[in-house]
Amino acid sequence: MTNKLKFGILGCGMIANFHAEAIKSLENAELFGVADNDFGRAQSFAEKYSINAYKTYEDMLADSQIDAVCICTPSFFHAQNAIDALRANKHVVLEKPMAITVEDANRIIAECKTSGKLLTVICQLRFSEDMQKLKQLIAEDAFGKIAFCDLYMKYWRDPSYYANGGWKGTKKFDGGGALMNQGIHGVDALLYLVGDAKLLKAKTKTHLHNIEVEDLAVAMLEFESGAVGVIEASTCVNPGFDRKIEILGSNGCAVLKEDKFEKLVVRGETIIDGGEQTQVSTASDPSAMSHRLHAMQINNLVNAVMGKEELLIDCNEGLRAVKLIEEIYKEI
Repeated sequence: MTNKLKFGILGCGMIANFHAEAIKSLENAELFGVADNDFGRAQSFAEKYSINAYKTYEDMLADSQIDAVCICTPSFFHAQNAIDALRANKHVVLEKPMAITVEDANRIIAECKTSGKLLTVICQLRFSEDMQKLKQLIAEDAFGKIAFCDLYMKYWRDPSYYANGGWKGTKKFDGGGALMNQGIHGVDALLYLVGDAKLLKAKTKTHLHNIEVEDLAVAMLEFESGAVGVIEASTCVNPGFDRKIEILGSNGCAVLKEDKFEKLVVRGETIIDGGEQTQVSTASDPSAMSHRLHAMQINNLVNAVMGKEELLIDCNEGLRAVKLIEEIYKEI
């Protein structure tokens, strides 16, 4: 390996562009190649970013110049794609969800241990400055005894969204809907902030869209701290609302709108009331986001490979949200 970690990207869908832009923004990383099951699409992507196009994923994994692979394929393929990369001696950046079942997630974890390579599951919200600040405040008991930890993800996806690509909204390839696909980043953020939760009750249903998975979900939880909370997720709410996380306690509260504070009361003192208007929102458009937080997470992997810092989000962390969502699905 040179002074730059060379990356290949598998899959040329929408999210691949965010990985490409993130890698290109980093000093110690280089975007080197791409593979896709549609070679013509890979060629177009390669031309856009002036990189190599491989005819197959196996060809990209066989290239000794590639140090790491970003996996941006449909959810069903994540587990095997990641395992293949680890067996090919590559580090891995794995898009959410890390797998669509706990069983497959555990297969990845086992292979990661065997390979000795690093794997990070994209949970980019954890790198938000306000998310980090909230994590610190919770650790300092700045809100007193926490009573409620709530997550609201009331999004809109036009029916055409599910028709695009043929795999969205299917049980086999998507694994789930408003929770496993659209909502998993929020679920991960909630568990990251306040710890693991016990599921008390849940309900999911297909309410509006002509799909195989849920577009409406609600779950009631009890956290290790004794706090309770709800998760509400949907793709049925037009025009869509920004994700909110609410942490409410006896001596203060915090409301995160997307990844920015909307309200912050610490030890009885109001610090923020109203917050900034959200500039970028995926409430109705999944492409409406910046690559900045992706870049921060990929940079952490690069630095971890180079021995400069610890890997902050490994495959065990990626498992947490998948585990809770699978428990919710079993309730129905």
